[in-house]
Amino acid sequence: MRRPFFVLSLVSAFVWAPAAHALALDEIFADGFEFRDFPAQPIIDAGAPTNSPTLFGVAGAPTGGPCMADPQMGAMFPNNWMRPRFAWTPAAGENLFELRLTAQNQSHALVVYTTASSWTMPANIWSGLSQHTVDAPITVAVRGATVASGSLTSGPELGSSGTIRVAPVSAPGAIVYWTSTPGGILLRGFRIGDETLKDIIAPADAGANCVGCHAATPDGAYVGFSAGEGGGAGLNLLSSDGQHLTPSYVSSSAQMLMARPNQDAPSFSPLHWTSGDRVALTMYQNNIIWTDLEASSAAQGAGWGIVARNGESTNAASASFAHTSDSVLYVSTPDAVSTGTTVTHGDIHIVPFNHRAGGTPVTLVATADNEYYPAFSPDDRLVVFDRVPSSMSSYNNAQAELYVVRADGTQAPVRIAANDPASCTGRSSPGVTNSWPQWSPAAGTNGGRRFYWLTFSSTRGGGATQIYVAPVVDDGTTLITYPALYPWNQTATDASHTPAWGNFAIPF
Repeated sequence: MRRPFFVLSLVSAFVWAPAAHALALDEIFADGFEFRDFPAQPIIDAGAPTNSPTLFGVAGAPTGGPCMADPQMGAMFPNNWMRPRFAWTPAAGENLFELRLTAQNQSHALVVYTTASSWTMPANIWSGLSQHTVDAPITVAVRGATVASGSLTSGPELGSSGTIRVAPVSAPGAIVYWTSTPGGILLRGFRIGDETLKDIIAPADAGANCVGCHAATPDGAYVGFSAGEGGGAGLNLLSSDGQHLTPSYVSSSAQMLMARPNQDAPSFSPLHWTSGDRVALTMYQNNIIWTDLEASSAAQGAGWGIVARNGESTNAASASFAHTSDSVLYVSTPDAVSTGTTVTHGDIHIVPFNHRAGGTPVTLVATADNEYYPAFSPDDRLVVFDRVPSSMSSYNNAQAELYVVRADGTQAPVRIAANDPASCTGRSSPGVTNSWPQWSPAAGTNGGRRFYWLTFSSTRGGGATQIYVAPVVDDGTTLITYPALYPWNQTATDASHTPAWGNFAIPF
């Protein structure tokens, strides 16, 4: 029950305030009071009958309606995500739809009537909802019906229903991914929350036939990537702001070293990214090597060197730096490695970088299966990786699934919920190529929980490979995982792979 005197006192306290500091009346009703972010009246899209509310005024059938693939029920959005888009597949014959969202602290339900198979939330509604209805269930339901000449001929039928929620934290940085478009190959990306894409680097910008296997430098100013043709790739650095500039600190000796073929999958460490100590890690001839980007000599041991893995005779693949410790995560394999990443027998190991000297590796994950593409979380507490059955290749494998494990090895790996498409789509994992996971550049904290964000590629949409995002929450005891989100700003017909998530300096 509201307390009128309390509300009146608050309102009178702010009536006189300058516009820049005044509070909207709706924002006062917090902590048990209602918000009015959802409109009181239904939204009837152009083309939908004006009597749609009446047509859907009957209970109808409890099943048989549209399948909502995005967002999946149970999904959680970062609070700075792009406007949510709701997309569904109609059941046979359906041509009119009702989308309904309700939340306990919202005065009204959000009700939409449309003839389209998707609807994107207006910016003003999302702005309010993402601030006010946070860390709480938002119930979603979509119904479909067949209508002719303004009259109901069948339905309505309930389709997907469940809850989604908004996280109490944001997701930082930008995602840059490799994509094959009708206009050619590109590194393309977007800042979290942006609805438009930016072309970052094309092969012509690098003077190469192909660019990929990329990562942000710790300052976000440059993209490090392999440039060339397959296994002939060399290492390159270009600015991420669209100007394609080479860093001034790269010496002539370093340029010679970077031009060597067969250097793949670069990685950089914030612990080795200051003047006098700028290092790139790459895969080279089945080894993990470091290259001094400011080197005054191209000699081994001075300008570059192999990271020693004492007592280990296997080959290495997919190495990457830790963020807070001087360590390197990688795949140990008996295989000859293709393009620095492709293996059929992989275990996850960690070795000290030890200021270029290397050290004795420890095993994090080793099973009969093939584990590969590992990556440290931004605080190095977690590791994500891909897994396929024993002897299967890591390359573009439809059986690939994602797992998360604590970096100290104290718990068994967790298969994350983001592997699974919406069950009503008829698609399932394994079988949808969940691949190349990477973490956001920072984790958020709230209520004793740490919120992490992952990006990866998948073929779950049934067409071209696309990029997805998913949260992983650590409550201190349990790793809680959620279904994947689809960044709908992508071009659905372009094949998009190998995302990197960092503080890329992408212009708005």
